[in-house]
Amino acid sequence: MAISKAWISLLLALAVVLSAPAARAEEAPAAEEEAPAAEAVLTLDADGFDEAVAKHPFMVVEFYAPWCGHCKKLAPEYEKAAQELSKHDPPIVLAKVDANDEKNKPLATKYEIQGFPTLKIFRNQGKNIQEYKGPREAEGIVEYLKKQVGPASKEIKSPEDATNLIDDKKIYIVGIFSELSGTEYTNFMEVAEKLRSDYDFGHTLHANHLPRGDAAVERPLVRLFKPFDELLVDSKDFDVTALEKFIDASSTPKVVTFDKNPDNHPYLLKFFQSSAAKAMLFLNFSTGPFESFKSVYYGAAEEFKDKEIKFLIGDLEASQGAFQYFGLREDQVPLIIIQDGDSKKFLKAHVEPDQIVSWLKQYFDGKLSPFRKSEPIPEVNDEPVKVVVADNVHDFVFKSGKNVLVEFYAPWCGHCKKLAPILDEAATTLKSDEDVVIAKMDATANDVPSEFDVQGYPTLYFVTPSGKMVPYESGRTADEIVDFIKKNKETAGQAKEKAESAPAEPLKDEL
Repeated sequence: MAISKAWISLLLALAVVLSAPAARAEEAPAAEEEAPAAEAVLTLDADGFDEAVAKHPFMVVEFYAPWCGHCKKLAPEYEKAAQELSKHDPPIVLAKVDANDEKNKPLATKYEIQGFPTLKIFRNQGKNIQEYKGPREAEGIVEYLKKQVGPASKEIKSPEDATNLIDDKKIYIVGIFSELSGTEYTNFMEVAEKLRSDYDFGHTLHANHLPRGDAAVERPLVRLFKPFDELLVDSKDFDVTALEKFIDASSTPKVVTFDKNPDNHPYLLKFFQSSAAKAMLFLNFSTGPFESFKSVYYGAAEEFKDKEIKFLIGDLEASQGAFQYFGLREDQVPLIIIQDGDSKKFLKAHVEPDQIVSWLKQYFDGKLSPFRKSEPIPEVNDEPVKVVVADNVHDFVFKSGKNVLVEFYAPWCGHCKKLAPILDEAATTLKSDEDVVIAKMDATANDVPSEFDVQGYPTLYFVTPSGKMVPYESGRTADEIVDFIKKNKETAGQAKEKAESAPAEPLKDEL
């Protein structure tokens, strides 16, 4: 299942909330006073981007928007890190691109920039591009990137090396070999290079150097250390694809915890980015029978471990972004919700611990009805641009017999705010045309129908009476919008002719 822009926006919000250090107001003036004479961060645009990438074997690029608050917060930290890393041998280059500039939007499209700020690591003159997944403050950026330019896997030659490298609060992956050569070693190093921005890797000839090490271990072997569940897990399959799957499956807790602990942040991102069905239990961690819920829920995760579903337990206080995204209310807690691979949602509000397993069984047996997030249908809808919600969008857009230009927007989106009066003007201009309607839907408060591919805001579609759907990609003035509608609209008669001339679908036998 493709990840929607709204979903990615939620993930980015989580990243900032969970990983960003608390702002220190008393330091703000000093940051302004210490502005460097020349920026260490390299400013790029579409004209010189490819040349810069080709010039540097290792470069980090921030794709930002000038209006983005998170980008403004990152800017001084990014600059401090760039100054420090410019002294590294060899220098580590930090660059930035204004992805909001029309000139640079092709770059944003090419590199799949879906939120701001997005940082990417360009290795080997751009032949290997990875997401930057490190800290957002200067000291953390420097430490993270210094590791990224070193070897993808570090050799562990002594117990002291193992102690220094293997942090019992993080995932660490070690290849244990009889010799540092051969297919298994080569494949391990290939995976380490590919996944180095996500995990730390090491390799050794001596298993007894490792925590809980055993000199008699049968080599070659991959051992993954982790701070949850069974603490370590082994694999002897060195096929590259199999090794990647092993790491992916083993590096997420059986039940991911959604709270304010930044140590859980990497697991949250993996959970939400997964295409598997997701079961999420939300409750108040500090009150009520939390331990009873936790015990039953972990047992359910173990019982259904062979199903294509991932489990999360979330604290109400930390989960406001998820509540907004799913259309949940605090008075429904404790609740359990499932989002399946087709984005259908199933909800059980005011759930009791002894109802969890039976409810999950009903889901797997296909006995639950989906839950849809929708604002109330407006009782009064007399503005030039009509309001549609999830509960009436199909009737309004597809069954009205009219030509409908529908906008999917987010209340916080600057571009949407700029477009709003323009759509009002276009709707007013077309008010006398009974075959045309301009409408809008808050895509953060309503489930967007699957017919529409909404990857950013605002997204506009033009739907004719015959059901033809056209993404609106023309100009953003009222005149251009009106011209587009006039050129593409159908009359009721034309729609009827198209429907009658369409080839009949072949009859199918019902089983």
